Amino acid sequence: MAHRYLPMTETDQKEMLETIGVQSVDELFSDIPESVRFKGLYNIPEAKSESALLKELKQLASKNSDTESHVSFLGAGIYNHYKPIIVDHVISRSEFYTAYTPYQPEISQGELQAIFEFQTMIAELTGMDLANSSMYDGGTSLAEAGMLAAGHTRRKKLLVSDAIHPEYRDVVATYAYGQSIEVVTVPSKDGVTDIEALKGLLDDQTAAVLVQYPNFFGQIEDIKTIGELTHDVKGLFIVSANPLALGVLTPPGKLGADIVTGDAQPFGIPESFGGPYCGYFATTSKLMRKVPGRLVGETVDHEGRRGYVLTLQAREQHIRREKATSNICSNQALLALAASVAMTALGKQGVQEMAKQNIVKTRFAKNAFENAGFVVPFQGSHFNEIVVKTNKPVSEINNKLLEKGIIGGFDLGRVYPELENHALIAVTELRTKEEIETLVAEMGAYNA
Repeated sequence: MAHRYLPMTETDQKEMLETIGVQSVDELFSDIPESVRFKGLYNIPEAKSESALLKELKQLASKNSDTESHVSFLGAGIYNHYKPIIVDHVISRSEFYTAYTPYQPEISQGELQAIFEFQTMIAELTGMDLANSSMYDGGTSLAEAGMLAAGHTRRKKLLVSDAIHPEYRDVVATYAYGQSIEVVTVPSKDGVTDIEALKGLLDDQTAAVLVQYPNFFGQIEDIKTIGELTHDVKGLFIVSANPLALGVLTPPGKLGADIVTGDAQPFGIPESFGGPYCGYFATTSKLMRKVPGRLVGETVDHEGRRGYVLTLQAREQHIRREKATSNICSNQALLALAASVAMTALGKQGVQEMAKQNIVKTRFAKNAFENAGFVVPFQGSHFNEIVVKTNKPVSEINNKLLEKGIIGGFDLGRVYPELENHALIAVTELRTKEEIETLVAEMGAYNA
């Protein structure tokens, strides 16, 4: 029988103990004083047979409401997008599935090339000179960008837009606290960063301005103007961007961004009830040596054959501690590979078409909600998401929707008190006209 784990019988245990020359498992721990050993019973259920355990776990899993059993309109940073079937096929290959950090290029060419391809595609999407070999997620990537800016400019203030994902802002604040960096929130107005308020906050102590593109509400920020204002005070301009949206929007690199970060989750990475995901970090050549994580580069061997190597590594593990720019450890290579495979399968035209469908279907949803009598407060250009005002608590409406097999939008009142009874509705390319119309009708029935 094939096992997905290594079983150990009593005979196996006896043979192992005899091999190392001890009589029992207790003897292995004889050096630990009796006085500090745990004598009681652990507060866990009794062991079950394999079949009984699998049955229980399946029953627990069936209680989940996921995007296979329900129609999802929940976004807020993590989205239900089309994933080419080839993604799982490639990342399930043992060469990639079991690979770790490719320190030895002579045996890691496949992994290194995969990372190099990811970097190249992210650099092209963002319009930046280079990208690193991936970060934990979009939040840590944005925080790392803020820390880089503070170190590069030798300033101690970050201006962070209120329209950035609240969890991303929390991560930035956590990083900044340890570095004694001040984080100042720039208020939003009509769903986008308040540029007049930003002007009043900019000064010669501003290390960077951080915005999201599209922002948390799905609105398109005027990043060209924000970037110019930031550069006027010699700060760095940092943009957290949805990579799928960059299939149709002007890349931040073309609009003055110094650093572009984000999460590659829209490309081939499932929601997975919260992770893991794959952050990206792209920047200009002048900041190359301060980029966190690693950079994979292309070279040739002594026979002139193409090869790949770890070109730059900015961790304290590799360079002098005082010169390290980050202590980020693991590289999300498997998820970066998933994103690379998805982008390759879609191709340039496929990414553009996928992004356009998000725009068209979101616009259809917006018109449908307004025709049904709902208020859509933010009227600017948007991508993927819209904010819809409700007459009743969003949580109540979502509970009713769940009974109909629909996962509703994000309750904005949880993170923006001023937006109580407002739902953030995500409409991706997977949603159909019928599904959108059903959502509007069901919400209208519960909202009356």
